[in-house]
Amino acid sequence: MNEHVLKQDAKHGCLLVATGLHKSFVSGERRLEVLRGVDLAVAAGESVSIRGESGSGKSTLLNLLSGLDAPDAGEIRWEGVPAITPAARGRLIGLVFQSFYLVPELDALENVLLAARLLGKIGSPERARAVELLRRVGLAERAGHVPAKLSGGERQRVAIARALMNSPKLILADEPTGNLDEGSGDSVINLLLALCAEEGAALVLVTHNPTHAARCARPLFLREGGFHAA
Repeated sequence: MNEHVLKQDAKHGCLLVATGLHKSFVSGERRLEVLRGVDLAVAAGESVSIRGESGSGKSTLLNLLSGLDAPDAGEIRWEGVPAITPAARGRLIGLVFQSFYLVPELDALENVLLAARLLGKIGSPERARAVELLRRVGLAERAGHVPAKLSGGERQRVAIARALMNSPKLILADEPTGNLDEGSGDSVINLLLALCAEEGAALVLVTHNPTHAARCARPLFLREGGFHAA
């Protein structure tokens, strides 16, 4: 394991530790090696940004860290456990995507509640939590609107509220401003960082934007299958 990762893990009792991750894909007759021995440790409450050129493997890495995909080689431990069930992922990790992935037939409140619904029944505490999160993202008056009635920035705010619904310890955000204009994007990043700090959640932010990346405590750059100084 990378010495830096060992030090991070020993010092903080990390939420997530990835070691020696390899991932490749077949393209025609070629096999493209995207990740080549990536190491990463994420401590409770810290913020990490990952930049890199298109095709460098940023989204691929986030899919591995979330447990949505498996590496060809290497290991990921979530709170010390080398496997994660869908229920455990729902409690530990909140996901924010570039394309929002809201359910078009559901209003903002029901989209936020969807994260809790995946873990079990919805009761008064869950509804109160969803209402409060929509207030905190500035959408209290838009709770009854379906996504088609919301702007791009508002949709991403709903997605952030949904990601925080189960009080996860870790937020993984994949280009959350990629479909937004500059002003809306800056506002979303401000909100995401502020809410993660308030909730005590760690953040791993994948972004092309160097200004947004610099807002995180630990900026990293993914190139040629591994991390380099940002």
